[in-house]
Amino acid sequence: MVFFVLALIAAIFGFGGIAAGAATIGKILFVGFLALAVLSLVAGRRPTLRT
Repeated sequence: MVFFVLALIAAIFGFGGIAAGAATIGKILFVGFLALAVLSLVAGRRPTLRT
């Protein structure tokens, strides 16, 4: 979220390179956290093995 806001502010002021870099980092972090959320959802739904 921070990189998204940083990209918006940089784009408003005309810093294209900084905005593109922040947007790229934001996209990478978004996909990474989305993958972690899906993995934790799947792992949480698995039944535990009781012996």
